[in-house]
Amino acid sequence: MNWINNYVRPKINSLFSRREMPENLWSKCDACGTMLFHREVSDNLNVCTSCGHHMAILPRDRFITLFDGGIFTEVEVPVPVADPLQFRDQKRYPDRMRTAQRTTGEKEAMLVAEGEIGRTPVVAAAQDFSFMAGSMGMYVGNAIVAGAERAVALGRPFILFSAAGGARMQEGILSLMQMPRTTVAVQMLKEAGLPYIVVLTHPTTGGVTASYAMLGDVQIAEPGALICFAGPRVIEQTIREKLPEGFQRAEYLLDHGMLDRVTPRGKLREELITIIRMLMGLPPAVIADLPPPASFSHGPARGDDEGSETPPDPPRALPAQPDAEPPAGGAKA
Repeated sequence: MNWINNYVRPKINSLFSRREMPENLWSKCDACGTMLFHREVSDNLNVCTSCGHHMAILPRDRFITLFDGGIFTEVEVPVPVADPLQFRDQKRYPDRMRTAQRTTGEKEAMLVAEGEIGRTPVVAAAQDFSFMAGSMGMYVGNAIVAGAERAVALGRPFILFSAAGGARMQEGILSLMQMPRTTVAVQMLKEAGLPYIVVLTHPTTGGVTASYAMLGDVQIAEPGALICFAGPRVIEQTIREKLPEGFQRAEYLLDHGMLDRVTPRGKLREELITIIRMLMGLPPAVIADLPPPASFSHGPARGDDEGSETPPDPPRALPAQPDAEPPAGGAKA
């Protein structure tokens, strides 16, 4: 009986045992509820392959797909005082910061880098909404000032990707002071004759919208991005009226003259190359001759699904939830 217990039974069990599936192989589209295989999502730059909904993308992943060959150098940002107001609500401010840093792997809510896009040197900054709702605190102000100063020193265009819930309430008036500070930084670029291009992503709200996010020489938005100062729910509750369909979304603002373009993420790099070369007085780029961007890894490594190009059966999708305003996450208008 030993050979049955030791060999036959384990062999049968291995044939019928259910294979363990990593939890991060699939993600659900917030708009249509479709279950998407991680490799399809990453290949499509975190855009739903079913409905075209633009999901969040981390600043580091965005830069990898933006710069030539995914090569860029981070710009050093001065680190401000850690907890100037000794703020505490349900948690101490330093505890919230440590949680956000551990979750995102980043120091703060904005990443600044320099590199080439279509062989054109630029300086770029991008906000991370997953870091305390991308809230604008002193570090974010320092990052924009550092990026603008670096762009002026090198004579390069400055591209900014905004995504924020507003100013950071844990820093009080010091966070609101970043509005005029960043406005001065933008003015430095204008006085130097350098292009300042803003790409507004979902969501861009509050004091960020009221300052540097709406001061670009060219204003571009990703499709469906919520762009506002006060959110639609707050406005409806205040005026007690139903707002128009798509109010404060990128397409609505384009129709009403607030934006220059609404560009899908897959075409954004090409459009930015054209715009910055035109504004810098450079000859048009031959897109076919330009170095391609890199692709970022989304989800598990190749070994997690044994390199199979055929995705496993998706888990059952729940019905899509209606659009809602972004969580406060430590941000205020």
